[in-house]
Amino acid sequence: MIAAMENAVEKIKVWFRFVPREGWLPQDTEGLWATRLSVDTARIQNVPFLQDGVAEGDVVRFQTDSDGLHWAVGRVSSAGNCTIRIVPIPSGPLGRSPQAVHQRLSAFRLGGEVFSEDFPMVALTAPVGADFAGIKALLNQGNQEGWWHYEVGCGTDEWWHA
Repeated sequence: MIAAMENAVEKIKVWFRFVPREGWLPQDTEGLWATRLSVDTARIQNVPFLQDGVAEGDVVRFQTDSDGLHWAVGRVSSAGNCTIRIVPIPSGPLGRSPQAVHQRLSAFRLGGEVFSEDFPMVALTAPVGADFAGIKALLNQGNQEGWWHYEVGCGTDEWWHA
């Protein structure tokens, strides 16, 4: 029984602190689900909505505070994935629909999540090996045609040079 528990995957929440951006969401922390790898490292398991510089699959180092919260102190390694955030323009052809955003990008099979119904931001993971050039072209087209605003929260050299 003890051996089985030691082999179980431990899911933890790793917290990130950052300075809120003016004109953006007011939060100054974000908790991301992660799989503990060691006493002070974990692999991020979901896409960040607010934290820049980290993507799903990356390994981060953390420190645990006296309340038991795990606070990120740096990225140990990159998985090669990229984080993309898209906010549909309410007056545009997609309206406030995160489903329409997903539908436009469905050919690329990107995983992601929706922030909330009140703020329909879509955060996506563009995995290593994806068609980064094609994704970027569609993101730019959507931006130019008034479908959405987007940002890259974490990009790799492969992303920036595609």
